Amino acid sequence: MPQALNTNAHYTYGDYLTWPENERWEIINGQALAMSPSPGPNHQVVVVELVRQFANYLSGKPCRVFAAPLDVLLPGTGGNDVPEHLINNVVQPDIFVVCDPDKIGRQCIKGAPDLVVEVLSANSVRRDRYEKFHLYEQAGVKEYWLVEPEARLLTVFKLGEDGLYGRPEIYAGTEQVPVGILTGLTINLQVVFAGLENDNC
Repeated sequence: MPQALNTNAHYTYGDYLTWPENERWEIINGQALAMSPSPGPNHQVVVVELVRQFANYLSGKPCRVFAAPLDVLLPGTGGNDVPEHLINNVVQPDIFVVCDPDKIGRQCIKGAPDLVVEVLSANSVRRDRYEKFHLYEQAGVKEYWLVEPEARLLTVFKLGEDGLYGRPEIYAGTEQVPVGILTGLTINLQVVFAGLENDNC
């Protein structure tokens, strides 16, 4: 963990690179936040199926889909001109799509993905619904998806011309979901949620 972690300290990607590799952290607006414990089977079932559907569609196309763990650096008010080591937003979204190859580096993604999916768990609800919501909005992520496995619901936020997320679109577990940034792709939620099981541990 960060040495003498101070909740009032301001951390950057440069600090992040010095922390132990066997620990998972995110940095939001300079604040270091430990990531939730290992996700359960239902979380992984949803992630794997969503990635499969995205990847099948994107095969041979310029956009690419990625899954955690992979660092995404989101420059703040200084924009993309901020040196990497000074960037104070480092996150690992569950799933994300990047259409600009210039954002894809050897060790990280620098810049806002076009679409981000976070799969909610009891330990991540506040961060995903509030802290990351505002972070992704400010960074310019065009679509932000929140998946609730237990409720079998998907909430989709789309960035408006004013740079803010508009009224959410909510889909139930058997619906087809059109992907706004990828014309022609529809996600089948019935298949996404079909493999969910009761968590016993």
